[in-house]
Amino acid sequence: MKRIGQHLASELAVVTQPTLRKDRYEAGFTHALQGGQLDRIEYFKLSFREGFRAAKLYMRTMRRKQGIVEFPLRGRLKVKAL
Repeated sequence: MKRIGQHLASELAVVTQPTLRKDRYEAGFTHALQGGQLDRIEYFKLSFREGFRAAKLYMRTMRRKQGIVEFPLRGRLKVKAL
C-alpha cells in the first residue's frame, strides 16, 4: 500500500470518479501535500487537479482536528488618497 504523508492511501476516505487516472490523481495528491503550486501545464489535467484539491481538503480537515481552525487571510487593500 502506498504511503501518502503519514497515512496509508487506504486510510483516506476520498471518493474519486471512475474516469480519473490513478497515477495522475496520486501525483496531484502528493504534490499538494508537499506544498507544491500549480505552475506547469501538466498540473492542469483533470486527474491531477482533482488529486490536488482532495489533498488540500484533507489538509484542511487535519488542521481542524489539531485545533487550527483557519489561517489568517493575507488580504490586500488598495487605498487612494483624495
